[in-house]
Amino acid sequence: MNNLVPLRRALVSVSDKTSLKEFAAKLDALGVEIYSTGGTLKFLRDQGIKAVAVEDYTGFPEMMDGRVKTLHPKVHGGFLARRDLQSHLEAARQHDIKLFDLVVINLYPFEAVTAKADTSFEEAVENIDIGGPAMVRSAAKNAASVAIVVSADQYAEVTAELDQHQGATTLALREKLRLAAYRRTAAYDSAIAAYLEEKNGSQAMRLSLVEKQGLRYGENPHQKASYLVEVGKDVPWKQLAGKELSFNNILDLDIAIRLAADFAEPVCAIFKHTNPCGVATGDDQAQILQYAMDADPVSFFGGIVVFNRPLEKAAAEKLAPHFFELIIAPEFAEGSFEILAAKKNLRLITVDFARLEAAKTKDLRSVPGAGGYLLQDQDLPLWNESDIKLVSKAPADAQTMKDLAFASRVAKFVKSNSVVFASGGRSLAIGAGQMSRIDSIRIAEIKAADAKLSLKGSVMASEAFFPFRDSVDTCAKMGVRAIVQPGGSIKDAESIAAADEHGMVLLFSGMRHFRH
Repeated sequence: MNNLVPLRRALVSVSDKTSLKEFAAKLDALGVEIYSTGGTLKFLRDQGIKAVAVEDYTGFPEMMDGRVKTLHPKVHGGFLARRDLQSHLEAARQHDIKLFDLVVINLYPFEAVTAKADTSFEEAVENIDIGGPAMVRSAAKNAASVAIVVSADQYAEVTAELDQHQGATTLALREKLRLAAYRRTAAYDSAIAAYLEEKNGSQAMRLSLVEKQGLRYGENPHQKASYLVEVGKDVPWKQLAGKELSFNNILDLDIAIRLAADFAEPVCAIFKHTNPCGVATGDDQAQILQYAMDADPVSFFGGIVVFNRPLEKAAAEKLAPHFFELIIAPEFAEGSFEILAAKKNLRLITVDFARLEAAKTKDLRSVPGAGGYLLQDQDLPLWNESDIKLVSKAPADAQTMKDLAFASRVAKFVKSNSVVFASGGRSLAIGAGQMSRIDSIRIAEIKAADAKLSLKGSVMASEAFFPFRDSVDTCAKMGVRAIVQPGGSIKDAESIAAADEHGMVLLFSGMRHFRH
């Protein structure tokens, strides 16, 4: 097996022309003989780069609207022939098959096309690449002698290698490219199968995952762990400073980003162990940060802070004296980054919230004890006023409805059983993760008292129905003025009667938000 393979001949056929001009020019300058097809051939010639038409080489024309271009023994034989076997080389000479040392292919953009809502089935099918994956697989199989490039992102690395080794590739690079190639074809086929499954009415998900980051350990030090992402897809966040993210950091990062993305208005939230301990909205960023900290002045220590607007200097100055694990924002405004980056262990993360829309698809989780996986839609909707049902005699004014909507939106991101007490666009107390709803309410009451926050005149949102009237009675004693819950209990009438006895507003949203 030859370690260094000089590039003499390359086949280039790509859908994505990003940086192709520069890369092909480099090959041309090295004296590499380039073969190409269709639109890529025209592009290369328009750039003044010499290229041979594959159909001239094979003697077989492109046909059927380009569906058949490269499926020919003179193409695949040139990829697959083993240079260390005389019989292969003799067969190539006998049939006038030229040997290729580099293959540059990226596939029809099936994933991008089918991501568009208005894509027809016929258009999707036409974007299923046949010849491309076949060439990728053939070239990758013979990585001993052939380098296969499947993404423009790889051009720089290949170019650097050619510069270092006088126009040759190393076995180490070719093996690395082979792995990337098979990852790409696996992901491509998975995307096609998933699309057809959906068209067939089946609930299925096929993923091709690769390690993005090795983690020191999992939730606990004795657990091995990795952070995986889909092949060919990038994450919508970037770490700018601080220590490497841990397994638990990434869990908190996920839920924090999801909550921040769920709010159209400016929001600040502080998370601890994937539960929000304080959330506030408003235009004064430093003030809403203070409100979020005030909601649970003990628990925010060592927490995760997220904003859905650029982090301002005034908020950074308020954050700096405290210990936090992560600060998350779309960007760090002038002066804010310098203040926080001075804390060398503090992880600073930017998030491209505009890219999250495409990620709002399915929620997949492993259930190893049950021997499988659970797949569901993400919990994105929230009730609106046209759907909600006022069941109490007391009416709800506009401010009450606004406060209830805020509390409900926060409750979506709290582990069940969950209750959120709020007023004026800020959480006052959150009860999370208890086996009984009344215990979540009691815990929230304790937290409010510890924080010296009065719940009198506040509203409360529950992510699921009340099984008994005790939740309403307890809230009434706290001075809560309004409650929203899904309804649906066989004892709803008792909760309604309790609300009327106390003169409270009670609304049924008809929408549950369990989170486990």
